[in-house]
Amino acid sequence: MSVESTGVGALTARQVMSRIVVAVRPEESPLMAWEVMRRAGVHHLPIVDNGHVLGVLSREDLAASWSGGPHEQASRKVRSLLGCEPRPRVGPEDPLVRVAAVMVDAGCDAVPVVCEEGLVGLITARDVLAAVAGRVQSHDMPSELVTGMFRLEPVLPRQS
Repeated sequence: MSVESTGVGALTARQVMSRIVVAVRPEESPLMAWEVMRRAGVHHLPIVDNGHVLGVLSREDLAASWSGGPHEQASRKVRSLLGCEPRPRVGPEDPLVRVAAVMVDAGCDAVPVVCEEGLVGLITARDVLAAVAGRVQSHDMPSELVTGMFRLEPVLPRQS
């Protein structure tokens, strides 16, 4: 579907969102989250519990919260990085202009797309810019949530 035929104002979150979403569970460590982001080549990582999104963690969030070495990072939980601020989200049928307004109002560069079943996609500022530039691709495939792609166990130095 081209933007020229529909216009940016007619696009919905479903048409713009990333459908394959890499996520982590709230009990995972920041060390694991960082490695998942690095290996998957993503900058945003939804934190998901039983299919329901608790928040979205960015590389900047992880970097800003980083303190100590691997041992400290392996013993913390990403749930603790969410804070208590409102967590914006949009629905699949929300117009792109509403998605952009939610992102601007919340001061964030990624929002999860959720429905009754839970997380179905993720929209980043890059996705919004691609839509404005007329680079929306037709998606006929279903959404896919990927958690636990692999399991990392940090090898920590022995303490004497």
